Amino acid sequence: MRLMSRIYNLNDPGWGRNGEKKGDQPPRRPESGQEGPPDLDEVWRDFNNRLGSVFGRKQRGGNQPPSGGSGGNAPRMPKGSPKIFLGLGIAAVGFWLASGFMIVEEGQVAVVTRFGQYTKTLGPGLQWRWPSPIEEHQDVNVAQLRTIELGYRGNSRNKVLPESLMLTQDESIVDVQFVVQYRLQPGGAPDYLFNTVAPDDSVRQAAETAMREVVGRTPMDSILYSGRTVVAQDVQKLAQSILELYKTGIEISTVAIQNVQPPEQVQAAFDDAVKAGQDRERLINEGNAYANKILPEARGQVSRMMEEAEGYKARVIGDAQGDSARFTSVEKEYVKAPGVMRDRLYLTTMQEILEQTAKVMVDLPAGSNMLYLPLDKIASQAAKASATGASGNGSDAAVSAAASAATTTSKPVEAARPAAAASQGANSLPNNLYSPYSR
Repeated sequence: MRLMSRIYNLNDPGWGRNGEKKGDQPPRRPESGQEGPPDLDEVWRDFNNRLGSVFGRKQRGGNQPPSGGSGGNAPRMPKGSPKIFLGLGIAAVGFWLASGFMIVEEGQVAVVTRFGQYTKTLGPGLQWRWPSPIEEHQDVNVAQLRTIELGYRGNSRNKVLPESLMLTQDESIVDVQFVVQYRLQPGGAPDYLFNTVAPDDSVRQAAETAMREVVGRTPMDSILYSGRTVVAQDVQKLAQSILELYKTGIEISTVAIQNVQPPEQVQAAFDDAVKAGQDRERLINEGNAYANKILPEARGQVSRMMEEAEGYKARVIGDAQGDSARFTSVEKEYVKAPGVMRDRLYLTTMQEILEQTAKVMVDLPAGSNMLYLPLDKIASQAAKASATGASGNGSDAAVSAAASAATTTSKPVEAARPAAAASQGANSLPNNLYSPYSR
């Protein structure tokens, strides 16, 4: 250190005076009229002399010949000089090696290159690499979620039409604005730095390319309304495959469609078309609702008619089978007594016919006068009274009305007695012949 202070001691009044000293006398100063700054040549010469003394050379004055001549002594190194230089070299190497220590922050990695070639990736914490110029490093943030906007910048009103206008499958133009979020893959920092010149622009171009391809094979209605989620998923997969093809080391996290609409120039016409489509959907829904209401009722009616037809079929078949069985039994009895059966069949048939008529037939002698009474109405009233469970007074009134009518027409009734007797005689046939015809 004393040697260094001897060289760089700027407080020495002998600087620039060629090192001339005489004993302990102070250096010669110029006269009062000659004071001024030292000569630069003298300062440089004095610096060389002092530096040479460190390496064992003698000082040279203005009139002194340089050391190393024939009459001078051989130069000698000062004591301790090799150790000093060794210590300085070790200290310099230590400082140089210490410059290779670095601290990698959390969420970042350090990509180390040796003479420009990638060698390794260092994680967070205190790390060391060979100092410059052997190795260099670049810090890359792998935990940051990066975002790019396509079709707009900052606000949806700030549109970027060259990015947002796209053509759909049905040859319609839509304005698509979407956001892509991405981050680096765990080991993708070297690819992110060295495989592509502008990796962020690569993400933008890959996402725009994927969106145009997906929109180009999708109908307009699906993009505007029901198919946004599917379109976003397809775009994410396609863009990720493009980035992996170029080995960018980037992983796409999310593709979110912010806004999809037709161009502003055709917005009014598109609104009219949308309203017409909504009216169409409404009418279709109303028709489906009416069909859902009518078809079950029609099916129910069809089922009811089928059941009624089956019931009618069973009834007709049963009646036919009963009639055939009855005819067979009558035919057997007719073989036994043909005359009796003919009379019985005639009387039974006449009874069935006359029960359905509202007329009273009286057999009277020719030329006799007869007072006609509404006997049919009286008989029908009496039948109604008996069917509805009329009171005793009502039935007595009907009986009295019938008795008065019989009294008034005593002669016609007496004239009709032979026919009644004949009828009673016919009813007195054996039961075995009557039973097959009774219902």
